[in-house]
Amino acid sequence: MTFTPPASLHTVPFDGAFSVAAHATDPGVDVDGKKSLKKALAKEVDRISQLQRKLYADDRFAVLLVFQAMDAAGKDGTIRAVMSGVNPAGCHVSSFKSPSNEELEHDWLWRTVKALPERGRIGIFNRSHYEEVLAVRVNESFLEAQRLPALDDGTDRDALWAARYASIRDHEQHLANNGTVVLKFWLDVSRAEQRSRFLDRLQTPEKYWKFSKHDLSARDRWDDYMRAYELLLNETSRAHAPWFAIPADNKAYMRLAVARIIADTLEALPLEWPEKSAEELAKFSDHIARLQSEQA
Repeated sequence: MTFTPPASLHTVPFDGAFSVAAHATDPGVDVDGKKSLKKALAKEVDRISQLQRKLYADDRFAVLLVFQAMDAAGKDGTIRAVMSGVNPAGCHVSSFKSPSNEELEHDWLWRTVKALPERGRIGIFNRSHYEEVLAVRVNESFLEAQRLPALDDGTDRDALWAARYASIRDHEQHLANNGTVVLKFWLDVSRAEQRSRFLDRLQTPEKYWKFSKHDLSARDRWDDYMRAYELLLNETSRAHAPWFAIPADNKAYMRLAVARIIADTLEALPLEWPEKSAEELAKFSDHIARLQSEQA
């Protein structure tokens, strides 16, 4: 049976009615202060750490965490804060930027498929296969480098995007059917907050490296990106691979919300500590005696 992650306040509904414009980028005034949120985050990080050990030992499930957002929404910081307690041996982060020449020689899912986590491990995608219906959709000139036969035969662009959504849904259903739990986080930052964070980067020497002139190019297409996000969220949020729309203007709240969703999901998995057979257990007394004699 396919595992269904528990629902959250931030789950994007599966009925295709989600509105980006109606979604709040700030959790509002009825949330705890930064100090309390950071304290609560520490507890969730500890939960994740403990549950990750059981996930690793159980070795039946893999967990894939997908992070998508506009620039300066806080993907890197959230990944670092939430996963700080996880054993590095059981976790791997993959970042996907402009595709390489090798990647362009394959289908558009290839580069993310080969980075999927093994059983017992947590894989994190900082950007992902969803760039193919985000950046590529907003900047259709990117399609030229992919040399798709569909473009040669004049396939309607709407049909092309519909086919990509279908491929993603089928891909994630296949992953879920085979024990990979897929959790997808859209960190929803406002245009005003992004402006503030960009200015901070431009005016703080130790943050210069975080800024690229390409960030402003994407900002200029803000409305196009919001339309692309709304489409993909509605087309691909499913019970077995849900999207979570997280308010990102408040970083402390955002990190806690993400951590709690991950911890609750790991806790809901039917994880078991591996058991020894009766034959193996019967030999434990011999092993203990041998080790104790060495100490003597």
